[in-house]
Amino acid sequence: MTWQAQSLPTDHKPVKSGRIGVLLVNLGTPDAPDVASVKRYLLEFLSDRRVVEIPPIAWQPILRGIILNTRPKRSAEAYRKVWTEEGSPLAVITRKQAEGLQERLGGAVHVDWAMRYGQPSIPDRLKTMAEAGCDRILFAPLYPQYSGATTGTAVDKAADTLKEMRWQPALRILPAYHDRAGYLDALEADTLRQLEALDYVPEVLLLSFHGMPLRTLELGDPYHCQCRKTSRLLAERLARHEKWAGLRVVTTFQSRFGRAQWLEPATDDTIMAEAKAGTKQMAVAMPGFSADCLETLEEIAMEGRDEFVEAGGERYAALSCLNDSDAGMSMLEALVRQELSGWL
Repeated sequence: MTWQAQSLPTDHKPVKSGRIGVLLVNLGTPDAPDVASVKRYLLEFLSDRRVVEIPPIAWQPILRGIILNTRPKRSAEAYRKVWTEEGSPLAVITRKQAEGLQERLGGAVHVDWAMRYGQPSIPDRLKTMAEAGCDRILFAPLYPQYSGATTGTAVDKAADTLKEMRWQPALRILPAYHDRAGYLDALEADTLRQLEALDYVPEVLLLSFHGMPLRTLELGDPYHCQCRKTSRLLAERLARHEKWAGLRVVTTFQSRFGRAQWLEPATDDTIMAEAKAGTKQMAVAMPGFSADCLETLEEIAMEGRDEFVEAGGERYAALSCLNDSDAGMSMLEALVRQELSGWL
């Protein structure tokens, strides 16, 4: 008996499949540096139960009645200071990271990007990738250190999206990479490059990570421990270089919000305390951020400088994040290729 291929029915719906996708994910940004856009963004961000763990019945009246009527104006002013012709720095850099990764991986992989809050959204990008034939997707939150309020909520959103899909793609999650050799190699190389470019030698290097409420640590979130490990490993690497062997490295946490106790020491308090204690030359790096954003460009580079100088400091530099630098992109490519093992 001879087997004969059967043609598809004429009414068969065309289906694309067989492609591999990579979705880079970052926190989010408003669509524009105006009050309405910032208010819309903050409503989504601060309504996330992973971000604010206060029961909604108590939190939502505070959020809608007080915070959203005061904070959007101040935040919009801050966003305007860092906004570029291409748009939000975080969105622009994340897009460039996706484009750079696409070039490095070639046509065998479809690379896209999304934001947990704002646009392009995780649901939109996942559905678009599936429609393009990606039935295997590496979901890559770009947070070196894991927290439920960052990686956790991004994965939640992806899972919510899958629940709505008839044909779900297979999903892999990029794990935290706070102590991966490739990440530390990139941090070491890029930090040294930027330190060497300064026209002074800092007395202290602050490693500033985004803050979290202390309660998250007490409930078992690994974020604090992973930040501390990143700092320790990076400091050990810098100390191997003779010129920087005596550099004092201090770990701090920035962006406090609300009345709850947060992880300490606080970056702003430390900046001012160092200056008051006689430190004249300082540099600040932010290894927990994969791309420069409002928190690095305005809070640290601008406000931090003002705080340091007003407290008696003289020279201050905020180092850029890895962004789409050669070191950053080489690291990202290596991480992604490792997680795609068996698919590529």
